[in-house]
Amino acid sequence: MKHLLACLSLLFFYLFAPAQAAPEAVGLSAERLQRLDQRILQHVEAGQVPGAVALIARRGQVAHFKGYGAQDIEAGMPMRTDAIFRIASMTKPVTTVAAMMLFEEGKFSLDDRVSKYIPAFAQPQVLIIDATAPAGYRLEAARSPITIRQLLTHTSGIVYGFSGLPFIENLHKEAGISDGLVETEGTLEEWAAKLATQPLAHHPGERFSYGLNTDLLGRLVEIWSGMSLDAFFQQRIFEPLGMADTHFFLPEDKVTRLASVYEPAPDGGLRKTPPIEQRRGAEVYSVSYHYAGPRTFFSGGAGLASTASDYFRFAQMLLNGGALDGVRLLGPKTVELMRSNQIGDLPFWRQGQRIGFGLFVEQGPEHTGQPGSAGTFGWGGFFSTFFRVDPQEEMVAILMTQMHPNNSSIGSDFQVLVYQSIIETNKR
Repeated sequence: MKHLLACLSLLFFYLFAPAQAAPEAVGLSAERLQRLDQRILQHVEAGQVPGAVALIARRGQVAHFKGYGAQDIEAGMPMRTDAIFRIASMTKPVTTVAAMMLFEEGKFSLDDRVSKYIPAFAQPQVLIIDATAPAGYRLEAARSPITIRQLLTHTSGIVYGFSGLPFIENLHKEAGISDGLVETEGTLEEWAAKLATQPLAHHPGERFSYGLNTDLLGRLVEIWSGMSLDAFFQQRIFEPLGMADTHFFLPEDKVTRLASVYEPAPDGGLRKTPPIEQRRGAEVYSVSYHYAGPRTFFSGGAGLASTASDYFRFAQMLLNGGALDGVRLLGPKTVELMRSNQIGDLPFWRQGQRIGFGLFVEQGPEHTGQPGSAGTFGWGGFFSTFFRVDPQEEMVAILMTQMHPNNSSIGSDFQVLVYQSIIETNKR
């Protein structure tokens, strides 16, 4: 059955793939790309992922675009290249682009206080663990205000409820703070008012702490633009870029294209995640929030669903310095700012990486210990989606699957096998 699904997925590739360049025409090896195909299929056949879509583009042309395995195993549905994926945190670069478009229009300055636009954030407090306090912690006034720049770099002290930090999870739960991964009542405006009541995990600017910063940035986009976040995305980003299949909430006729999410089964292999709220430790998430629920909360940090081909257009726009096919969203110097290290020597997640605005930024293979180039940027998503853009090699690489948790090495394997396919480097 798995071999049949793999063969059928290749048939769908020919039906739905965009126009492609021969790999050798853009300095890649078709023979070496077969290694990528084989490795992804190995992950599928080993029951580590249900299926995947991989897209590689170089010098502005798509050179590899294929589906592998199943979009839904139980339904016998092979993975189509037009499958829609929950991209979760790959929403963050989109929200960041929206904010930077408004930055270019003079709507705000990077070092403005958040409280200038949302007064409820005027007196932030920091949670300090204190065993002598009755609650086990105490609150103290933040040493400095929260700024827009800190939201863009996740240095504000605003964290996720599932960050694993003592007391934060329960405080967020009691306040009804959504992490954006479930069906959520209310609006971003109402959500932001709740978030303003919560203590920070540390003083603003003190360190990198991944969190709800980009969701709050999404609310600021609404304030600066006078539009809901979904309307701004649709009118100012998706329509101009031709991203016809990217949505917060899917139209009914597109729900069948949404790839199913899987998780490791207790006895090995995969188990489809049911469309009910999931709780895994501090994580609370759902696989149905793109088509169920009230459809009023637009999570700028985790809310979008998209296709590999749509997201390629967004990534290629960034690679091009803010423009694509005659449409310019940002100036090249603004994109340069976004993909530059904005946290200095503050520790980040991974060796050899730092964060720009809404993007990881790699310092080079001598720092990461992996193939790549200095200045490569990108992000990933909760349900196992990945993208990276290498300006030196003029390359975009996207891998979409739907697994959580994902215990496989498919993401790191993908990076290695993309770079080994280059046979003509862009020397600098």
